[in-house]
Amino acid sequence: MPPPPRTCRLPWPAFSPPARNWRSPERMQPPNAPRATMAEENRAISYLQIIPVFCAVFLSVLDYAIANIALPQISAELAIPASLSVWVVNAYQLSNAMLLLPVARLSDRLGAKRLCVAGLLIIIAGSLLCAMAHTFPVLVAGRLIQGVGGSCIMSVSSALVRQIYPHARLGQGLAINALVIAFGFAVSPGVSSAILYLANWRWLFLFNIPYALLLLFPLFRYVPLRIVSRARVDGLPLVLTACCLGAPLLSFDMLAHGGHAALAGLAAVVMGACATVLIRRERGSEAPVLPVDLLCSRDFLAAFMVCFIGYITANFFMVSIPFTLTTYFHRTVIHSGLLITFWPLGMVMGGPLVARAADRVQAGLLSSFGLALVGAGFLCLYFLPCNTADPALCALFLMAGVGFSFFVSPNNKAMMVAAPLHRSASASAMISVGRIMGQSVGAACVAYVMQAYATERGGHLCLVFGVLSAWLGVLVSVSRLRRP
Repeated sequence: MPPPPRTCRLPWPAFSPPARNWRSPERMQPPNAPRATMAEENRAISYLQIIPVFCAVFLSVLDYAIANIALPQISAELAIPASLSVWVVNAYQLSNAMLLLPVARLSDRLGAKRLCVAGLLIIIAGSLLCAMAHTFPVLVAGRLIQGVGGSCIMSVSSALVRQIYPHARLGQGLAINALVIAFGFAVSPGVSSAILYLANWRWLFLFNIPYALLLLFPLFRYVPLRIVSRARVDGLPLVLTACCLGAPLLSFDMLAHGGHAALAGLAAVVMGACATVLIRRERGSEAPVLPVDLLCSRDFLAAFMVCFIGYITANFFMVSIPFTLTTYFHRTVIHSGLLITFWPLGMVMGGPLVARAADRVQAGLLSSFGLALVGAGFLCLYFLPCNTADPALCALFLMAGVGFSFFVSPNNKAMMVAAPLHRSASASAMISVGRIMGQSVGAACVAYVMQAYATERGGHLCLVFGVLSAWLGVLVSVSRLRRP
């Protein structure tokens, strides 16, 4: 007699996955969940519903990344040091990360569509405040508000894709969603440069307003509203969850920029205390704000860990490679920026291939292949001589970008299908949590390496750590392929 399937040992309602098939993705549903009918599985996709969602995701990514190039201009006009100007970016990331899971819980009560519309309205308000800011605190406040709007969109984007796409084509939908995100990061330097060429930095934020206004009508009119639960939402768990997510980000930022270790330790203590109180308070809840019930699933936990490790790998590259290109390969800053664009370009090129494969090949295989390709690309970069020509660098950046696209979309699908349908919003938010936490840990690790070694040597060593983290992700991803 085969052993019984694993179930969650913590005091949350447990559900067990059915036996897995080697060639098909895993799928987990609670025992009493209604099964999709044949018509639902094969229903047509409404492009009037999905295109506004993808456009909202693109705006959220663009809103986050577009200000990076303008930091020198902003610091000069507002008379602030360059080290302080990074909070124009950090403020957005902090508020975005803190509210991902609380917003996902609210979407169960209010509907993912309403949260997406609210996110656009909040981005409009934050953009107006940023554009009118004449002092640095006002600008940071506007970026905090924009981050709230971005969290409303990003926390429910994958849930809306799952709601609109039939299950048989869910991998394709999530691959396109990842492609939109990659495209947003790829074009943000060009869009920012074009706006700064024509106007000053305030138009980087005014640009968002007509874009968001155009999306409000199709989102409100065509995207269906689905209420998952009408139960009352307790406010205290939302606050505790926000503290659990915000405290480690502040801790990583302080350590990465030479802050006091005592303050970083205090932030870690706050995170632990909030997590303890939160878990005790939500014991027995069917839908906890901090989705411990999902993390009890072996498949979901493995996919989340692969997501976390994958974005650590990405930031080992993205944060350190400008220093490597300028100090080791002796490229100019502008030249380096052009070379780096081949990473997101590779993700865009790999997107259509992944969209076709995601619904046919198991997520563990695709993610393992993608991270192995990323690690191989970084390893080749490490061994290149300093007089390497541009085509070789471009080819390796392109190769690593294609590999990263093979990791992102299938792993996102694995997280979504490993969660029951009524927990789609929380699963969607956990994708963004894994991404932001991985990026923060990766950036902090790069800072440690750069402080421990000279700039040239440290940037070069980050490629080695990127290889190690990528192949660690391969090992975790391969563990999903074992038969139960």
